[in-house]
Amino acid sequence: MAKILLTAGPTRAHIDDVRYLTNASSGRMATALAAAALARGHEVVIVSGPVHVTYPRKARVIPVVTTGQMLEAALVELPSVDGVIAAAAPCDFEPIRRLPGKIPRRGSGLVLRLKPTTDVIATLARRERPGQWFVAFALEPGADPRRAFEKITAKRCDLIVVNDVTALEADQNAVAVYDARHVHVGSKRASKRAVAGWLIRLVEARLMSR
Repeated sequence: MAKILLTAGPTRAHIDDVRYLTNASSGRMATALAAAALARGHEVVIVSGPVHVTYPRKARVIPVVTTGQMLEAALVELPSVDGVIAAAAPCDFEPIRRLPGKIPRRGSGLVLRLKPTTDVIATLARRERPGQWFVAFALEPGADPRRAFEKITAKRCDLIVVNDVTALEADQNAVAVYDARHVHVGSKRASKRAVAGWLIRLVEARLMSR
């Protein structure tokens, strides 16, 4: 059995003390993955951004808010896990400067200057120890795998799970999985619970048994 680190949910990038940038990730897919992994006898640690879902009680949950906090918490857990499933949707950009208080409303609008956040799964994969495996999710319009191929190379992952933006806040999901050589290894369209069970079994067969 494996100890799995699962990243989950969205993160927040604060503009000021009141407002922030985020996305519509609900944590439902991660919840289903955690339940499926636990049902198969695996140990699960979840590093999760702010969500309204309830994770399985047998999972250890580490709550975070920002992308930086998610990375920091995941790096602490990384040495003790066998693999990582990155189902989170961390903010890719954050304001160059977080302003204190609340920015007053202005008739001319508000211009934000953003900078990229550190890529969580890519950073984790660069710190891998022998035998560890990494699975990333890629949310792409139309589930187009071409950008996912760029991501799997850049992030140095073993598998990438491609799904469409319609998966956000939905109970259903349709995924296509590719390996590091860009070979299609399987697809599944069903409830997130069914997709999660299928994905965990796929990870067991392709990554845990090697």
